[in-house]
Amino acid sequence: MSLFSNLYIDKVKYEKENILDTKKYPFNIPAIKNLDELNFNKNVTFLIGENGVGKSTFIEALAISLDLNPEGGTQNFMFKTSDTHSNLSDYFKIYKNGNVPKTKFFLRAESFYNVASEIQRLVKEDGFYNLYKSYGGNLHECSHGESFLNLVKNRFTENGLYILDEPEAALSPTRQMTLLCLIDELVKKGSQFIISTHSPILLSYKNADIYDLNDNFNIVDYKDTEIYKTYKMFLDDPDRMLEMLLKEN
Repeated sequence: MSLFSNLYIDKVKYEKENILDTKKYPFNIPAIKNLDELNFNKNVTFLIGENGVGKSTFIEALAISLDLNPEGGTQNFMFKTSDTHSNLSDYFKIYKNGNVPKTKFFLRAESFYNVASEIQRLVKEDGFYNLYKSYGGNLHECSHGESFLNLVKNRFTENGLYILDEPEAALSPTRQMTLLCLIDELVKKGSQFIISTHSPILLSYKNADIYDLNDNFNIVDYKDTEIYKTYKMFLDDPDRMLEMLLKEN
């Protein structure tokens, strides 16, 4: 059960029996192919796995199923710079428990620039100057990391549903700690987060489920994740690790 009992989605079911050709992308991704359903039990859910395992594909499909823009933003963002998302969302069924989030937002590192550009366009062309207040100013005038944090600090509110795809990509370790604190504050105010990540800092959040896509979406404990074990092994003895990694053939 959720620590704060304020989830907005409880489960996503993958209705793969309706797929005509499971050998085509994205249906042939092993983690996706073996998925039946995924339950959301806590206010924070992490998705982990190696590059290419399907984290971004899954989380993008989840966001689209929640009527969010594939490139990011709220349900009110309709811009499109490229049509690259898969049709996996067509086979997702979302189960809700009746709670309606105050707001929803999809934040993905790779297309955040496009979201910032769309906000700037809405301000300049359509006169929505209040967006600067909502998003903490002109996001293009900040560093990538600072614009991320400005967005979370100013646009994310209580009772929200937030889908984040590798938010640590633009953040230093200290800024990742800041983001962790912001997530905790929002969780305590009734928000739900679903986050794909490679960050051992974000993953350390105590009241969360960690689903490992390398292990068919099974739940794993923090210290049993490959992310934690790899970082720990390196930082415990960086000289030895470098010697092993860079040894001459």
